[in-house]
Amino acid sequence: MVQIPKTTAPVSPAQHPVPTSADVARLAGVSRATVSYVLNNTSAVRISEPTRRRVHQAAKDLGYVPHAAARSLRAGHSRLVLMPAPTIPVGPLYSQFINELQWALSRLDYTVVQYGTVGLHGDEAARAWAELRPVAVLVPGAGLGPQGVTVLKRSGARAVVTLGPETVDGAHALLMDHATVGHCAATHLYDRGRRRIGVVVPEEPGLETFSAPRLAGVRSALHGTDATVTELPLAYEESSGARLAARRRELDLDAVFAYNDEYAMLLMRALQDEGVDIPGDTAIIGADDLMLGRLLRPRLSTVHIELPSGRDLAELVDRAVRDPGTAPERHTVLGATVVHRESS
Repeated sequence: MVQIPKTTAPVSPAQHPVPTSADVARLAGVSRATVSYVLNNTSAVRISEPTRRRVHQAAKDLGYVPHAAARSLRAGHSRLVLMPAPTIPVGPLYSQFINELQWALSRLDYTVVQYGTVGLHGDEAARAWAELRPVAVLVPGAGLGPQGVTVLKRSGARAVVTLGPETVDGAHALLMDHATVGHCAATHLYDRGRRRIGVVVPEEPGLETFSAPRLAGVRSALHGTDATVTELPLAYEESSGARLAARRRELDLDAVFAYNDEYAMLLMRALQDEGVDIPGDTAIIGADDLMLGRLLRPRLSTVHIELPSGRDLAELVDRAVRDPGTAPERHTVLGATVVHRESS
């Protein structure tokens, strides 16, 4: 009779006991309260630096991380800040702002989560966000209404902040005055002697939130002057740029405000391929002040845009979370100045 030796089945990671704060306390030689103070960054209790290092090392050795849900239960609210992902293309300027904001919020012990909202709009999107029980929601662009704010607050959100062109009842607002961008560009072109001015209006869905006020800003700046304004629909594709450039004689423009630097670079290349001299025949100005614009020949004139400080917005969120009964704050935060280079 052949005996088959018994084998020990491998232990799956799921079968290992989950490390607890008590395990960390034993390994570090401190109390569970000290572990909680250190790992939750509690500033009200003073802990020596050697003790902090010991606790962090013990947690690392055990693979222990604090339980977010338990911490939320103790605090009476989560530390989750929800940011619906933009449904429109965003450039380097906005990405830099988001990175700064996430860093500043993490320094204040918040966890930032970006939420995909494809197919969800308005109050429907707000209900989906509310399911995650965030303590704060930062909503870029337009689309959230007062009912959506109410849904979020009833689910426990202490702060709702919108970043867009209009205020929403019940929410803090950082107002983006994109009309100023168009006004600056148009004033610059007019002062340089240009009178037949085209304005690029991107065809990509969602960008009208920004392009419409920029066009309105151009019209406002040139109202009552001898200048004309021509809308130029343009998709962000080489073929679209080529078709628009082929109409140069029909349009008879001596300047273009191209919405932003990316569309400006697209149109400039297409016009140069058609033999148009820039700025001799047609001046071009963009917006956002991207590094690539400085590397073009001719170098691209632009409107430099000042977005709000990520740190300031993080502090606004923190104030609202700590004191949710305060009246909503409204701040106009978009600054715009022309950077004159060779293309205009």
